[in-house]
Amino acid sequence: PDAKRAFQSSSSSSSNKQPYVLPMPPPNVTGRLHMGHAIFVALQDVLARFHRMRGRPVLWTPGTDHAGIATQLQVEKALAAEGKRRGTDAEIAAAREGNDETESERLVGREEFLKRVWEYKEEQGGAITSQLRSLGASADWTRERFTMDPALSVGVTEAFCRLYEKGLVYRGTYMVNWSPGLMTAVSDLEVEYSEEEGKLYYFKYLVDGAEEDYLPVATTRPETIFGDTAVCVNPDDERYRHLVGKRVIVPLSGKSAFEKDSPAKNYRTIPVIADDYVDMSFGTGALKITPGHDPNDYELGKTHDLPILTIMNKDATMTSTCGADYAGLDRFAARDKLWKDMEEEGLTIKAEKHMQRVPRSQRGGEVIEPLVSQQWFVKTEGMGKKALEAVKQGEIEIVPRRFEKVWDGWLTDIRDWCISRQLWWGHRIPVWYVDNSEENFIVARNEDEARQKAIERGLPADVPLRQEDDVLDTWFSSGLWPFATVGWPQDEGKTGENTDLERFYPGTCLETGYDILFFWVARMVMLGIELTGVSPFQVIYLHGLVRAADGSKMSKTKGNVVDPLDTVAEYGADSLRYSLVTGVTPGQDIPLNMDKIAANKSFANKLWNCCKFVTENALKGADEAELASLGVTGPLSKEEFDTLALPERYIISKCHELVESVTNDIEKYQLGAAGSKIYEFLWDQYADWYIEISKTRLYEGFGGGGDDAKTARRVLVYILDTSMRLLHPYMPYVTEQLWHHLPRAPKSEEKAANALMLADWPQMDDTPLVKDDEAIATFECFQALTRSIRNARAEYNVEQGKKIGATIVASGELKEAIEAEV
Repeated sequence: PDAKRAFQSSSSSSSNKQPYVLPMPPPNVTGRLHMGHAIFVALQDVLARFHRMRGRPVLWTPGTDHAGIATQLQVEKALAAEGKRRGTDAEIAAAREGNDETESERLVGREEFLKRVWEYKEEQGGAITSQLRSLGASADWTRERFTMDPALSVGVTEAFCRLYEKGLVYRGTYMVNWSPGLMTAVSDLEVEYSEEEGKLYYFKYLVDGAEEDYLPVATTRPETIFGDTAVCVNPDDERYRHLVGKRVIVPLSGKSAFEKDSPAKNYRTIPVIADDYVDMSFGTGALKITPGHDPNDYELGKTHDLPILTIMNKDATMTSTCGADYAGLDRFAARDKLWKDMEEEGLTIKAEKHMQRVPRSQRGGEVIEPLVSQQWFVKTEGMGKKALEAVKQGEIEIVPRRFEKVWDGWLTDIRDWCISRQLWWGHRIPVWYVDNSEENFIVARNEDEARQKAIERGLPADVPLRQEDDVLDTWFSSGLWPFATVGWPQDEGKTGENTDLERFYPGTCLETGYDILFFWVARMVMLGIELTGVSPFQVIYLHGLVRAADGSKMSKTKGNVVDPLDTVAEYGADSLRYSLVTGVTPGQDIPLNMDKIAANKSFANKLWNCCKFVTENALKGADEAELASLGVTGPLSKEEFDTLALPERYIISKCHELVESVTNDIEKYQLGAAGSKIYEFLWDQYADWYIEISKTRLYEGFGGGGDDAKTARRVLVYILDTSMRLLHPYMPYVTEQLWHHLPRAPKSEEKAANALMLADWPQMDDTPLVKDDEAIATFECFQALTRSIRNARAEYNVEQGKKIGATIVASGELKEAIEAEV
């Protein structure tokens, strides 16, 4: 069907229905399928197939993300295996000038490195999309996008320039989360905290001029002592009130290269200050302040106008200013050495075990080092307020609604977004520095525009321009996904020309996991409103995380990771999809139970057996004319319905109730509830009751045959066909296969193929389907009666197949209905 372009949605479609637009979260281009991908395919495919069958033009846009950090990390590992590494222009030039051939061979420049990344992307990049397609993702694959496609790259550059022109992008020196392993800044959202056992180190800050007196201080990071610029106590702490305003001696500061107080003293002193920020009950109640290497100390340092000392290099080794004994040491090696040296000087008190929250890089896993660094930032306060208002005013609905509080909390207390990354793989920041100056720069869409702006500033035409080395945060480019993939900014302003941007933006629903509500979703909303003037979608549907059967997080360490491809190989894609979607509510985590998947495989087998009964038994006696008439072309009419007997009116009424309920549920994004209802109906009503009753109509030995058999065949096919249509968005493979075994109406001209995926939904509009509440109530009495007789036979151990008499007390229409079936 994909080859016949069954999943495409054209901007020139003749349909007058509003398109249903569903941007697919782009997975990492070099990634591999995991359960997080499987659940978004399952849920989004339900929505895409449902709305497509209801006659709406559907655009489900697939694509992949360049994944700056993850992809570059893999290429750097490959280089390391060859004994090579990235080298800056300066490093390469130095190696050549020094005739160091070994170093020259080891260093890989930017151009060669990017060539290798593109090669790696081409080698590895197709796997994830083919795996998504194997799960049945009915996206418009002719529109597959990549965040570094030329058209999307134009959008990234345009977005940066417009935000800068609005005063929303700036360059500043602030504290950032630095990843020493990746050698780049990462955002707050890319830092994960883990509870780990460390130590709390107690030591002495000697009071200057009173060496017998000292201020006891506790820290988890002794290596940062060289960067201390104050010791802070609580103003209400009587223990240390007398020391406020005095100065204390930085331990071992005589060994460091930082400026000493005087040649005579040969050591560095820092002030004791007071601030009620200090918790008197933690440690000693005295807090060392290191503004250059701790986010809280950085804020406290700004309040008290403290100097900022940087004591670590970007690879987390100690700088030369820490002294010859420590320069070049890894921060943790420096910690051990410094503590040992302090013990020898009698400056330590004790060290005790201490549980602490350790910040780690989400990608690299190493401990994050807070560093003060010059970076590019986006001002988010105003953009965040607009995103808040979009939800409060109902422009965007969050499903489930409980996440609105989380949304409000995060956007209310939002920080400026650090968007620069010290990587080479990604969208290079469109900034040009003039004549090697770090302070004089030009923001432009390309170098030609930058040169023109330089000339307009009165600079010579041949002035040297150097582009910024840093690239943009991956989440910046993926934040443009809903509108950049449909022609922004190229088609902006082309109203009335029926462009993709005009027809497919804003989108309808953004379905994704709640864990990237802020990584991606909030940024899309902020950038969408700021750059296009409208919210990028109407609904944010959040699914939960797929967990192990016991509810714990899947991890390779625990050995409880379930591979979706292995699961599909054993149970089938339909069973996995159905298991992920049903039995849970939106936003709820999903414990993946293999017994449930096996049970849903049995359900698929049950469908197969139902279809086999209909096609190989029930339809066996039908001639060609009757078979041709059995193809379902729409809902059963009231005229035909009124001619049917009680069991037929009952099963059709229940089926029509199901259609209306499922349709309403999916429209309201209650996908799990809708899927479970179809299962219950097919198993409990159709298979267990009506198929058994139909045998009394089909076979002459049971008193059937003739018109009764024709009626039974009509109802059997109608119910099964309708059920297949309802179930198709959840289990596309088995339902498509079985549907082709049923009698079908000829293909209409506007359909790309005579396929279930393109067939009409059982309820195309809000017109009520025919039902008979009285028939339902009457037949339910008949069901209760049957169950009572079965229970009585079981209670008295009546042999199976042995007939015994039964007296039934009934009157009126119920009596007539029972007599008609007994």
